[in-house]
Amino acid sequence: MKTNSRSGFTLLEILLVVVIIGMLVGVAVVKLGGKAKEAMVTTARDQIHNYESAIDLYELDSGFTPTTEQGLQALISQPGTPPVPNNWKGPYLKPPVIRKDPWGHDFIYKNPGPHNASGYDLYSPGPDGIEGNEDDIGNWQ
Repeated sequence: MKTNSRSGFTLLEILLVVVIIGMLVGVAVVKLGGKAKEAMVTTARDQIHNYESAIDLYELDSGFTPTTEQGLQALISQPGTPPVPNNWKGPYLKPPVIRKDPWGHDFIYKNPGPHNASGYDLYSPGPDGIEGNEDDIGNWQ
């Protein structure tokens, strides 16, 4: 007696497995999508803290923080505009590079700052790159 049996998967079974895998991937992407934004905000905050530490070292050596005009550049090269720090021992960043925020925008430094009138404001304009919106990430938060 001969039996005619074929082994393997039917097209319907394969399509069902593909649909299930697609649904699982979709759920994973939705769950992890918010984590990418969170990670970028955390990175921006960490960069701000690193710049604050460098500004603190600059202030210890010179007795004052950089002016708005001198900006963060004063952390990697001695400023030539007044007030010129006589005891500059930089660069205060390693490597001596002013990095951009996670969205590719420059950090904004203002001394005195609108949020810290007796100090400085250091912030990222956030994902939209527009200064002054509620998505700004700064040292006053």
